[in-house]
Amino acid sequence: MKVREEVALAPLTTFGVGGAARFFAVAKSEEDVAQAVAWAAERKLPLFVLGGGSNLLVRDEGFDGLVLRMEISGIKDLGEGLFEVGAGESWDGFVQRMVDAGFAGVECMAGIPGSVGGTPVQNVGAYGQEVSEAIESVRAFDREAGEFAELTKEQCRFRYRQSRFNTGEPGRFIVTQVRFSLRPGGAATLKYAELKERVGPDSTTSLSDVATLVREIRRGKGMLLVEGDAENHTAGSFFKNPVVEVEMLAPVAMAAGVEVEKVPHWSIGKGRVKLPAAWLLERAGFVKGWGDGAIGISSRHTLALVNRGGATFADMVRVKCEIVDGVWEKFGIRLEREPVVMR
Repeated sequence: MKVREEVALAPLTTFGVGGAARFFAVAKSEEDVAQAVAWAAERKLPLFVLGGGSNLLVRDEGFDGLVLRMEISGIKDLGEGLFEVGAGESWDGFVQRMVDAGFAGVECMAGIPGSVGGTPVQNVGAYGQEVSEAIESVRAFDREAGEFAELTKEQCRFRYRQSRFNTGEPGRFIVTQVRFSLRPGGAATLKYAELKERVGPDSTTSLSDVATLVREIRRGKGMLLVEGDAENHTAGSFFKNPVVEVEMLAPVAMAAGVEVEKVPHWSIGKGRVKLPAAWLLERAGFVKGWGDGAIGISSRHTLALVNRGGATFADMVRVKCEIVDGVWEKFGIRLEREPVVMR
């Protein structure tokens, strides 16, 4: 394992802001991971694991520790729909490979940037699927125990955009491999309303067609990273869809000037509902294209903040706070940031 010094981090993230890593290394094997953990511990330095950088924000002062970029590759077919995938593999590349081979279970998550190892951490999801539905287990280095561990789906404690890895015990585990359980010859998942509408009544739509359609939808919303696109510098959805008590629907409707029935929401049980953050932003005045500075809202998707060029982390914080405060003042709902801040 080779350690370098003062490596710029902004180019390694899709948002493109932030300073340098004091120390930087690349992990191409589990042995590299164990060595990096020991190297940082010996010097009493913080350690941050970097994947594809698609859901990451770096502070302007950079990171005063060791940044370990995960590049463990490999896709192993275990048979009967089971695959072991290295944490450094491209997520979209893995999805396309499964789609081409006729394995269902991840087709609606096509076009999501980043690496495989980051998907269980955030429990990523899109268009009717969550990655936790396809995960059988996760292999990771347990920094507390000082050894590698196999964590079952239940042990990962998956919830909406959360897992054991980012909530409860953040930083304890370094994901090195994910085992997926997919459906050989299975039908595409068509739960999401917009996707169902695009597909129409044809129930025989192929996995490949669905994946292609998902990418088209994502691109139309500025959620597909395309080389040369002016709005490529984004971390995707910047705010989580808030979960509130069902009693909040009435005051939200009143603030928005609509009937309660017109407030879009989804029941998640136990008297709680999920509201679309994009709907709240728009009715609080934060519409597509909003903002005239270095950072603003995407012209294609209300939830995406875009670095228009030359932005800093401080610029992002200012814009984020203005939006969060505006939605709070309008609806009494505090939005939460979805991207991770390197710390």
